[in-house]
Amino acid sequence: MKNNRNGQSAILNDADYSKIRKQIKNRKYKLLLDLAWYTGERWGAVVQLRVEDCYNSDGTPRSEITFRANTRKAAPDGKRQTRQVPVHPVLFESLGAYKPEPDSIWMFPNREAAGPITVRWADKILRAAVERAGLEAKGISTHSTRRTFITKLHRNGTDLYTIQKITGHRDLKALGRYVEIDSDRVKGAIATL
Repeated sequence: MKNNRNGQSAILNDADYSKIRKQIKNRKYKLLLDLAWYTGERWGAVVQLRVEDCYNSDGTPRSEITFRANTRKAAPDGKRQTRQVPVHPVLFESLGAYKPEPDSIWMFPNREAAGPITVRWADKILRAAVERAGLEAKGISTHSTRRTFITKLHRNGTDLYTIQKITGHRDLKALGRYVEIDSDRVKGAIATL
C-alpha cells in the first residue's frame, strides 16, 4: 500500500477522506475513521477505546477523548503515556449521532463483545473502502490518518512543540518524520529569501 513513499503511508486530502468515508456503510466504522482522522491517534489505540473514554456517564460525548497508556505505542524507553485529545466539533457531532452497543464496554466490540475488534479487522475495513473509492494506488494505510493529522497541523501553522504536546511524541526527531513538506512549500520558502 505504501507506493513510492519510502516506507511512509500517504497523506490524505479532505476529498480523499470524504471518498473513503462514503464507502464505509456501517456507522460504527465511520466513527472509527472519524476518531483516527480527528485525533491523529494510531489505529491500534483507537480500536481499543472504551465507551467511557469517549462518553460521559449520561451518554453525551466527552470534551476530550482519552487514549489509555496501555493501548498506546511505547516510547523507546518502554514507557507509555495516556493521551487526551480535545474533541473537534465535527467529531463531537459524529459521537453524538452514534450509540454504543449497550452490552459492551468497547467502542468497537468484536462479534462476541468480549473485546475490541483487532487492528487487522480495522485495516481490512479501511482497505476495502479505499479500494471502493478508487484510491488503492495512493499508498493509503491506517497510518495515513496520523501522518495527515500531523501534517495538516503543521501546514496550518501549528508549531512543532504544540504538535508534540498534542500527539504525545517524546522527541522532535520522531515527530519530524510524520510531517510531509510538499514541493510548493519548499519553493515558497526559497522565494521569501
